[in-house]
Amino acid sequence: MKLAIIGGGRMGNALLRGLINSGWASVSDLVVVEMSEAQRDRLEGGYHGLNAVRQFSQGLCEDIVLAVKPQDAEVACYDIASKGVKRVLSVMAGVTTETIEKILGPDVVVVRSMPNIPALVGHCAAGIACGSKATPADLDWASQVLESVGKAVEVPEVLMDAVTGLSGSGPAYFFLVVEALAEAGVKVGLDRETATVLARQTFIGAARLLEETGESAEDLRIAVTSPAGTTAAGLAKLDERQVREAFVQAVEAATSRSIELGKEG
Repeated sequence: MKLAIIGGGRMGNALLRGLINSGWASVSDLVVVEMSEAQRDRLEGGYHGLNAVRQFSQGLCEDIVLAVKPQDAEVACYDIASKGVKRVLSVMAGVTTETIEKILGPDVVVVRSMPNIPALVGHCAAGIACGSKATPADLDWASQVLESVGKAVEVPEVLMDAVTGLSGSGPAYFFLVVEALAEAGVKVGLDRETATVLARQTFIGAARLLEETGESAEDLRIAVTSPAGTTAAGLAKLDERQVREAFVQAVEAATSRSIELGKEG
């Protein structure tokens, strides 16, 4: 077995799908440990030949991804302790490598990360930080896992909660903006289907432009903003309502909550 994913929820499923779709692993290389029988059935129904089990057993796999809720971190760690695990990649918000190392013992390597839900389509953004025992080879292994579903950037662990606040929660901020733009389109006279299509494609196109040109978001914003034009009028209203500052506060709030979740876990 190449990798065991502990937790078959949204993030565990996203990583599972991404790892398979990218060719990093076949279904037979992976096992998912999930308490919920209904979720195990859904996973096995969605991935033909997948082995989904209720509990981690001795010697099941040496390399682990911990993808449970932070509140369940302690239980999950004790469940795999002393069962042949050698290396752990944690994607639990707020839970430090030190916390995991204390439970798993001195012989287990821990790497901490926070990917986001676009892992489902191979476009996640993830921060990654090494625990006290992790070597460059361990970092490379964890990076390979994460980069099979997107991009990984190494940061000091002290900044992992900031990564969670920015990119971990970030997709929800953008989904909210798409929702708001579609609603605005309806308000100015478009039917809902047309407004939704235009809002979605606007964000898809803008993201592709940002990625493919390599230009900064600031430069592209300036380029599409003609003086005294329609875009300038719209941006002025956003500035008036302090939308930029609202995004800053959203990231700060999510970062603070990540810290709290680590303490609760």
